[in-house]
Amino acid sequence: MKIVIIGFGMAGARLADELSATEADVVVVGAESYPAYNRILLSSVLAGKHGPADISMSSRAKARVGVAAVAVDRDAQTVRLADGSVLPYDHLVLATGSRALVPPVPGLEHAFTFRTLDDCHRILGAAATAESALVLGGGLLGLEAARGLALRGLRVDVVHAVGHLMERQLDPAASRVLERTLADMDITVHLAAATTSATPTSLTLADGRVLSADLLVVACGVRPDVALARDAGLTIDRGIVVDDRLRTSDRRISALGDCAQLGNEVGGLVAPAWEQARVIARQLSGAEPMAVYRPAAPVTRLKASGIDLAAMGSLQAAHDDEDLSFADPARGTYARLLIRDDRVAGAVLLGDNPSVGQVIQLFDRRATVPSDRRSLLLGRAIGGGTPSFVDTPALMPDGVTVCQCNSVSKGELVRCWRNGAHGMEALVGATKATTGCGSCRDAVEGIVDWLVTAA
Repeated sequence: MKIVIIGFGMAGARLADELSATEADVVVVGAESYPAYNRILLSSVLAGKHGPADISMSSRAKARVGVAAVAVDRDAQTVRLADGSVLPYDHLVLATGSRALVPPVPGLEHAFTFRTLDDCHRILGAAATAESALVLGGGLLGLEAARGLALRGLRVDVVHAVGHLMERQLDPAASRVLERTLADMDITVHLAAATTSATPTSLTLADGRVLSADLLVVACGVRPDVALARDAGLTIDRGIVVDDRLRTSDRRISALGDCAQLGNEVGGLVAPAWEQARVIARQLSGAEPMAVYRPAAPVTRLKASGIDLAAMGSLQAAHDDEDLSFADPARGTYARLLIRDDRVAGAVLLGDNPSVGQVIQLFDRRATVPSDRRSLLLGRAIGGGTPSFVDTPALMPDGVTVCQCNSVSKGELVRCWRNGAHGMEALVGATKATTGCGSCRDAVEGIVDWLVTAA
């Protein structure tokens, strides 16, 4: 079977790797001039904590990089590339991802965007001689860009049109704590600040204020890249419409990742995209031809230097819900839990909270919460009771998910170790744990240390 994957990002690269062990003839096409890289870590490149080589993703895929796919002929089952070459396919997978959203504000077309490695290089070139920066957008992407530039020593102003930061994940109280944390990092936040016009170094706001800096970065989110699919006549809504087997309106074409839309939901996080890659690989390899993708409730993580945030579920409380919160703005700590029928329906955990792993597990597994709810808010039991979190991997249940991005459990890590994957590098290679956002690295290293000691 000839399989062509269009898009050599995190989703396309993972699918190509999943299929590399099969007998299929797989080619992955990437418009960027780089091999696949970890887009989640671009803010670390911006901050100078990682170089481009550090975020490169190893891949066994047969890849065509630096050449865009320009047309799909569904009747002939071919893909035409920008260099004039044509690739035939038996099955085509669209992993075209998303593009940076630039609001229709006069002048913003001249600002920097923050989506690709090339964007990073352009921003870093300007930042080398800059002392200040404006970031338009107070969502996850904007805050990552702001923190990266602040770590470069720039004074940063974040401008957000909504009344609180990360409004899709946070409530206003969490936003206020996060604003204070950012202020301590030389990042000033301007909320409910609509932008009416821009220059490459300034923003004019609706209230008449003009904010100026040495460079302007637009980080207002992304939109699915559906141009190729639309031109091919596939069904499009906000994204490329797929069914629960991730098939488009043409059964010989699948889609996954940021460009795909299942029901009313469009992708945007790496964990679902990688699970979708696993499902498509099971189908195309013949291991499970009827495999179905079952989306799980996502967990959003922001783990920039000095900021540790986890948000999940909904914070829209019903009449009988338990709505618990704790805030310590001076220490940058905020926790809120929405408990419905003794289960976590939504949560926000900001700052250093040892119970974050347990809350995520309770949410993921729809498990019953402990009777001492305060232990989840504060990361410790009240009144001298037993802590609600485990202090050693020996006490951690095998079913606990250690790496959320790759759905790797403690039990899987232990099994791979017993099968000969000794050491951190070997376990990462066998399970891909830590290769997503990287926030689980300390936990995986702790399990490795425990396994070495117990050996």
